Amino acid sequence: MSRYISSKWKKTLALLKDDQLRAIIPTTVRFNEQNLNTMLKKHAMLYVKPEIGSFGKGVIRVEKHRGHFQYQSKEKIYKFNTHKLMYDALKKMIGKRSYLIQTGIELLKHRKHAFDLRVMVQLNPKHQWEATGIIGRVAAPKKIVTNYHSGGTPKPLEPLLSPYLSKDDLRKKTVELNRIGVRTGQAMQRNFAGVCELGVDIGLDGARRPWIFEVNTSPDRYIFKKHPNKAIFRKIMSYAKSYEVRTKKKNK
Repeated sequence: MSRYISSKWKKTLALLKDDQLRAIIPTTVRFNEQNLNTMLKKHAMLYVKPEIGSFGKGVIRVEKHRGHFQYQSKEKIYKFNTHKLMYDALKKMIGKRSYLIQTGIELLKHRKHAFDLRVMVQLNPKHQWEATGIIGRVAAPKKIVTNYHSGGTPKPLEPLLSPYLSKDDLRKKTVELNRIGVRTGQAMQRNFAGVCELGVDIGLDGARRPWIFEVNTSPDRYIFKKHPNKAIFRKIMSYAKSYEVRTKKKNK
């Protein structure tokens, strides 16, 4: 069984140690009033998310517009005349829970809905990191997260990226995404012994540049059951089963 790491902050710090990965991780800091103010001066859109959590629950989008500030939680938008009023409302909503602030990235869209990509990476039978599948996740109407459990729709890579990339560029982008996934696995393993599989959430901006938003150490394998290539899901489950067998042998 793969080791579970709950803290998004610890996982981010682990990836930042890798020079190549550091360049594609949006600026991420702990949530407090000073950091929120500083980040909003540099970026028009931010994401505020719980340090510990899954399925996109508790994620808030914060934006700065001319004359006002606003944030969106679930499907509701709250507007404020000042930064202080917005911060106070956010703080009240968050309470004592630990939250992070991350630079917002304007994602590519599929039929007017933002999407990102889940890259599954696993230790294969040779104990090497392997990217075993990529699937897109399209956000539901009025939602700010793409997670399947929050209404996101799984989609294969090709129909999502073909409007933006030629066939050759799509092939190259797939190779790049797989390499990012493998490098992420290697970085995580250097910092957290026992990690065997990851779901790496990657978004592409308008320039088709990839950004790592999050790394899940207990990724949903069953989203790949929606992939048209059934061999992908079979391989993912086969690798996952091998961890369970190895764990049982160790325990004996």
